[in-house]
Amino acid sequence: MNTTDPMSQNTEPVRQSVNGHSRTRQWQHGNCLVVGASRGIGLALVEELLADALVKRVIATHRSTYPPVTLEELSARHPQRLELIALDVSNEFSLSEFERFLQQQPEGIDLAIHAAGILHEDEVQPEKSLEQCNPRSLMRLFEVNSIGPLMVARALLPLQSRQKRFTFAALSAMVGSIGDNRLGGWYGYRASKTALNQFVRTLSNECRLRHPRAAIVAIHPGTTDTKLSRPFQRNIESGKLYHPEQTAQRILKVLRGLDADHSGQFYNWDGSVIPW
Repeated sequence: MNTTDPMSQNTEPVRQSVNGHSRTRQWQHGNCLVVGASRGIGLALVEELLADALVKRVIATHRSTYPPVTLEELSARHPQRLELIALDVSNEFSLSEFERFLQQQPEGIDLAIHAAGILHEDEVQPEKSLEQCNPRSLMRLFEVNSIGPLMVARALLPLQSRQKRFTFAALSAMVGSIGDNRLGGWYGYRASKTALNQFVRTLSNECRLRHPRAAIVAIHPGTTDTKLSRPFQRNIESGKLYHPEQTAQRILKVLRGLDADHSGQFYNWDGSVIPW
């Protein structure tokens, strides 16, 4: 493992795994939201949720005005259970439209997973050294990876009943752990995920009063074979690169075991707690 591929870094569990708890639950009414569902882990999460008969409805967001073909095909197969909506988390007008859409959901959302994020995009690339850092790329990473999930939460949480039991999970990354950073590199991506973790922790503290039955968490999905990780897979250990379907199943297994007692934590895909 080197600084060109921090995603393959592993951390030993430091607290009891959430999967060590015997209690698991299904989504109470089965209204689920996946932000960033166009491809990769987000798309796999949508597919897994639709495969669960106890999930009543899935709302899937995509960035472009027109949904990608795969989401369209899923919608055609599940016309009563899958609803597609355009959302650009870095666009204020799009976020306002999204909030208006959520206001029309009287039952609220039982499970929200924010899966949108970037590692590389056009000129944005992971930095191997300080000299490669530039303000535009850093701002773009924070805009999508940190501020975006917080703005989605800002649109969603005020519309949830105070006594509603629900989960809000943001996909983070182990490289965002300050305590686990031993190799450096990837300044912008690391820091944007660290900021996301702080946002999640702060939001969870606020929700202890505003939404006392909510679980607000960050979760590391593991290095998954997607467009995000593909240019950086060369140094990944054998058996440490996961298929999106496997990753989605693991994420949902962890989230099904959460309640308000678990709020404010940063979980690994296996349910262990990652140090901040």
